Amino acid sequence: MDGSGNAAFVAFERVQKSYDGETLVVKDLNLSMPKGEFLTMLGPSGSGKTTCLMMLAGFETATHGEIKLDGQSINNIPPHKRGIGMVFQNYALFPHMTVAENLSFPLEVRKISKSDREAKVKRALDMVQMGEFGNRRPAQLSGGQQQRIALARALVFEPELVLMDEPLGALDKQLREHMQFEITRLAHNLGITTVYVTHDQTEALTMSDRVAVFDDGRIQQLAPPDKLYEEPDNSFVAQFIGENNTLLGKVEEISGETCKVRLDSGELIVAKPVNVSEVGERTRVSIRPERVEMNMERLQDGAFTLKAEVLEFIYMGDIYRTRLRVAGHEDFVVKTRNAPDQPRLKPGERIEIGWLPEDCRALDS
Repeated sequence: MDGSGNAAFVAFERVQKSYDGETLVVKDLNLSMPKGEFLTMLGPSGSGKTTCLMMLAGFETATHGEIKLDGQSINNIPPHKRGIGMVFQNYALFPHMTVAENLSFPLEVRKISKSDREAKVKRALDMVQMGEFGNRRPAQLSGGQQQRIALARALVFEPELVLMDEPLGALDKQLREHMQFEITRLAHNLGITTVYVTHDQTEALTMSDRVAVFDDGRIQQLAPPDKLYEEPDNSFVAQFIGENNTLLGKVEEISGETCKVRLDSGELIVAKPVNVSEVGERTRVSIRPERVEMNMERLQDGAFTLKAEVLEFIYMGDIYRTRLRVAGHEDFVVKTRNAPDQPRLKPGERIEIGWLPEDCRALDS
């Protein structure tokens, strides 16, 4: 997917993992990260993302291939000697220790002097705005506070690499969003290389420099968030990242940057051929709900139009979500901004919708 270059700080080279000697949970993974990057591994349960993180941490061993950190193979180096900070979903704080003792522990293991330990603990607590909580025990803290302490403990010995496994999974929505910005800001300010695992797409899109989308033990696409969302390489990525409309059909003609697709319902549309190459090939055409226009006066030159019937209108505050019947599909969604000139459509209305061919991608079926 992305070969390892000389500048790679973290590199997976042809890494495979099997637990039973037969089934590969991770299949031939090649991935390289430069120093200071915030990379998120995103995918459904069982896709291999957490296994990759655990191999990098040293809690799992690779069945095949090599994992390198700063150019050195770490396959045979035990976890505590890799110098990697780790944040888990369950925080894993020691309940019998105070917050300060929890943070001091990884420093004691590394034989750091008492005065240096105290200075580093204070700095780490201040970093996560928890300076006044050093004498409390984890049970006396809220979930969000425990999360901050777990983060401070991962940063206290100033690691060059921090791994995070679903660290915000237990928090409520508002706190989650706040912590997303906090973690990203800290990582970038401190120049820490971060590998973050989540199954939450919004989290991945808002936090990362690049996102690796996993499915079935392989990286399906590795790209910056905007490219991943706007230019998915295949149907899995298009469906997994954000909301997506799909129409099924057959390729009738391919010419350069466009192709004509005959939908199963009979209509002919124009799309951008992404991973279709032959006339007659089945395709799943993908278009994002916010790229569909219902106001014909706003349509740009070269746009393509289709007839639609309104099935449902949902008011969501900042946006309107309108569900339509389009080309025989009853789950076609259009998202429009809540603006003074934006009509609220009623079920049963028949309208025309349109989009630009470059916003409509012909993907694998």
